[in-house]
Amino acid sequence: MRADVTVTWWGHATCTVEDSGIRVLTDPLFVRRLAHLRRRRGALPPARAAVADVVLLSHLHADHLHVPSLARLAPGTRVLVPRGAPRSVPGLRKLSHLRFTEVVPGDEIPVGGSGGVAVRVVPALHDGRRLPLGPHRSPALGYVVEGRARTYFAGDTGLFDAMAEEVGPVDVALLPVGGWGPYLGHGHLDPARAAEALARLAPRSAVPVHYGTYWPIGMDAVRPHEFHGPGDEFVRQAARRAPGVAVHRLGHGESVRPEVAR
Repeated sequence: MRADVTVTWWGHATCTVEDSGIRVLTDPLFVRRLAHLRRRRGALPPARAAVADVVLLSHLHADHLHVPSLARLAPGTRVLVPRGAPRSVPGLRKLSHLRFTEVVPGDEIPVGGSGGVAVRVVPALHDGRRLPLGPHRSPALGYVVEGRARTYFAGDTGLFDAMAEEVGPVDVALLPVGGWGPYLGHGHLDPARAAEALARLAPRSAVPVHYGTYWPIGMDAVRPHEFHGPGDEFVRQAARRAPGVAVHRLGHGESVRPEVAR
């Protein structure tokens, strides 16, 4: 059965999940350039991408918690942030038009009343600090949006032993499959590890994210396959390791209505 759920990928880790009439926005990043990174593929997200009932921020890195992008949100928008984020990111305190809620794994936040969705907070294996020198105050998080479907937004994470247990049953998985540089460090998923995560989680559908959008300036010739290839490689690896999962490799700004079991 095809449930009333739509996923749109705007690039990097920025997605809109529409479920039960609720618009959920993940890790909004709406700029052409961020420090040494430049958007190399896909147009900037349109104004409608900033329209959301709730925003999910996975961790404090500037390509996931981007204060100028958050400033574009409408007054009153609810934003879920890792506990301690306002202390570590002073710029958040200036966004008085937004409603921030600090969360930790295990929290469950209702959005939209009885006819809306619930957002369940789950752990992630990633450095959650505000880099480069921030203290270890805030956890890195993932989220499960539970409405007509159960949609897992992993944020940035590596594989961890209890992933399937902590995340629980899901219908759709939005999984990072790359990064913004020529090498992925600890706490990330490459296409092969993302396919292994898919095999453990066993959703009906998956969308690869966090690849093929931003790349360091002046590094076009350094391991370019790490920029261009992760989406296709994830499709290939997923077909081998999790053949029962429908993988939707979206272009920037494209949407899909994934099939989910209800």
